Amino acid sequence: MSTNDRRMLQAHWSLEEEREHARRIGDEFLEGFEKVDSIDRPAVSIFGSARVREGSFAYDNARETGKLFGESGWAVVTGGGPGVMEAANRGCKEGGGLSVGFNIVLPHEQGSNGYIDLGYTFNHFYARKTMFVKAAEGFVVFPGGFGTADELFESLTLIQTGKVLNFPVILFGTDYWSPLLDWVRDRALPAGTVSPEDIELLTVTDEPAFAVKCVIDRYVDRASETDSPHEAHKADAQ
Repeated sequence: MSTNDRRMLQAHWSLEEEREHARRIGDEFLEGFEKVDSIDRPAVSIFGSARVREGSFAYDNARETGKLFGESGWAVVTGGGPGVMEAANRGCKEGGGLSVGFNIVLPHEQGSNGYIDLGYTFNHFYARKTMFVKAAEGFVVFPGGFGTADELFESLTLIQTGKVLNFPVILFGTDYWSPLLDWVRDRALPAGTVSPEDIELLTVTDEPAFAVKCVIDRYVDRASETDSPHEAHKADAQ
């Protein structure tokens, strides 16, 4: 979190300081929108831990998933950092796709990985997360921590509440995600805090080809509903 963000959240600013901060946020949103608009093909957002390394389950499968999307002519959008993000961007480039990285300024610097064709570094998480959704025709979520869970549940909330069109959300890694799904089915559903149809928003797999197929098939299905499903999604997400 930037110093200005921390000050804004922890202390009372003057109205003029708050206006200036809001202007900076607005400028960042506009710059982000311009970057998203320059993505000239359908895109998928891929999330996961920054801490995994090459040779791990998450890294190697994210790389293969990115490669398959690239070979299909898609763009892959990540947070632009190391770990799963690096793997997905790397695979996308290897597959001939457009590799996009939306990084973030952090107290402990997270440098951009070396596999990005189109990049931008945000100061504000909320602007950055908006671009992940705005750019994407689907999400593929690999094992990760708090940040990954935040991105996952924000996407589900936006779909559940109709703020964006219903697009695929793929959880990659059955062993990793099964306890979460068990909690949803065994705790949240009986308590009435989620509906049965909410559970259907999630698909779990251990196969890169299946993850890619789920996203692309849904995109193709939407082509029967509109001449340009990618543009329709981008307009709906504004």
